[in-house]
Amino acid sequence: MKKISVIVCTYNREKYLYNVLESVAEQEYPKELYEIVLINNNSTDSTETICRQFQHDFPDVSFRYIVETQQGLSHARNRGIDESRGEILIYVDDDATALSGYLQAYDDFFQNYPDAIAGGGAIYPVFEVAEPKWISPIMRSLLGGYLYFGDNIKVFKNGKYPGGGNAAYRKKDLTQFGYFNTELGRKGSGLVGSEEKDMFDRFRSAGRPFYYIPKAAIHHHISESKLTEKHFRELCHSIGVGERKRTLSISKSDYRKRLFAESIKWGASVAIFLGYSITFRPQKGWKLLQFRYHVSKGLLSNHKIEKV
Repeated sequence: MKKISVIVCTYNREKYLYNVLESVAEQEYPKELYEIVLINNNSTDSTETICRQFQHDFPDVSFRYIVETQQGLSHARNRGIDESRGEILIYVDDDATALSGYLQAYDDFFQNYPDAIAGGGAIYPVFEVAEPKWISPIMRSLLGGYLYFGDNIKVFKNGKYPGGGNAAYRKKDLTQFGYFNTELGRKGSGLVGSEEKDMFDRFRSAGRPFYYIPKAAIHHHISESKLTEKHFRELCHSIGVGERKRTLSISKSDYRKRLFAESIKWGASVAIFLGYSITFRPQKGWKLLQFRYHVSKGLLSNHKIEKV
């Protein structure tokens, strides 16, 4: 039995995969207390070769390589739950770098906050090309996963929740609440998500708190391909589709509430657009309106992903 299982679910991310594994292995944290569980979700690149190389380079790290043949991030995450031997399950993205003190921060948190069912750390995007002028704080969060709520541990409130690529759970609690919804989450190159939000909504409904943990931080590497117009449209549309699927899986009433919330967000988006326009930054405001348009289109779609 290990104290921590670090679960890396991957699909065709050979460019970044060794880096995230190395960043965990080089943590100043006792090797005997953790394991790395790599879930390969049918990758067609050199993922397996990279994992063999990692095992060779870090023989003192407990590392297990597992292939999950059912396509989908939720399937991979659920397989990680079943295969893990740790009391604490940490999910970290395959295109991330765990920063110094990452494992220790999660260990300290779960020891000091016995009421916590889960927690998530800060996420700092690292753009591999010049950051576009249209990037605003909202877009930085959307495309880069940016998450920072200060330097103190605090409960996530007001509908906020950890980023799925940097979150940790108590295994015994996670299994009691049910696994990740396999009808949600990315499948292959598809971008439909909402499985993390679904999970954290279940925790919140049960009155179980989850926390922001600033020192459990990662860098999230953002490739040039994620800044293209094509990726932007597909991602935004997929967010809407995911929200439609998530809320309808609960009830039609929840879906109607989500549509109402979208109308309020439209009003806020227009106000922000006007604010950017009068401060001579219209490209940031216009991108926000485009984001809102594609999300709304996905919400109103019939579970179909727009071809872009």
